[in-house]
Amino acid sequence: MNPRTGPAVQGVLVELREREPLFHRDREPERLMAPDFWEVGASGRVYSREHVLAALGERYAADEPDEWETGDFACRELGPGTYLLTYLLRQGERTTRRSTIWRRGPGDWQVLYHQGTPVA
Repeated sequence: MNPRTGPAVQGVLVELREREPLFHRDREPERLMAPDFWEVGASGRVYSREHVLAALGERYAADEPDEWETGDFACRELGPGTYLLTYLLRQGERTTRRSTIWRRGPGDWQVLYHQGTPVA
């Protein structure tokens, strides 16, 4: 059990952990992202859903190797059906701390917000 994740949300942690890192798995991003999704990138810039979808289209079309590893997952309930998932993402020499706000919808999970912050 993760000490930063309460016992009531351990099952949610397991479910969401399998969905991250967001957009680095073979998924349909349009289905995952809420209509009002937004992101703060590692640069500190704010990105709209449309911008992120366009960038993902370019990334997927390039079909380059995407090697990564994750760890240090934690989950916290923010409100009914809404959860904050945090974790570390390592991509080569770059490590970022990621935060994703997920909402359990009627059919599946949807992402409301995502942020990546470089680790010094």
